[in-house]
Amino acid sequence: MNRIAVFVDVQNIYYTTRQAYGRQFDYRKLWSRLSAEGEIVVATAYATHRGDEKQLKFQNALKFIGFTVKLKPFIQRSDGSAKGDWDVGITIDVMEAARDVDTVVLLSGDGDFDLLLEKIKNDYAVSAEVYGVPSLTANSLINSASIYYRIEEDLLL
Repeated sequence: MNRIAVFVDVQNIYYTTRQAYGRQFDYRKLWSRLSAEGEIVVATAYATHRGDEKQLKFQNALKFIGFTVKLKPFIQRSDGSAKGDWDVGITIDVMEAARDVDTVVLLSGDGDFDLLLEKIKNDYAVSAEVYGVPSLTANSLINSASIYYRIEEDLLL
């Protein structure tokens, strides 16, 4: 059976689906789709922690579906910009999981992950699949994926 590891860049998916469609991503539909492809052995969602009630409900919903939720504090800088980047954490977790699975699924449009996908495909012979919003996913990420799935209407609430 196909062993699957799923990694979600929550902020990226939230903002890209909102920008492109004005809607939210449907994590239950994703889970159902991936479960039909094999056994999900790792599922991690990476988010920032602001502590507001709506965000806590969302995080609990992800946990109920089956995701482990990893949180970083949301940091508001004095210049008004914000920080809550999970790129290094996602990379480390993907590298560790890639040794023990057949398929790595990454939900992000961030081109910074292109080298990671190339590395795990070459070193571990895994399928590196990406889900991203077409207009907001880096071409380098699409090109480095074994399979690229467009996030469109069928995966939205």
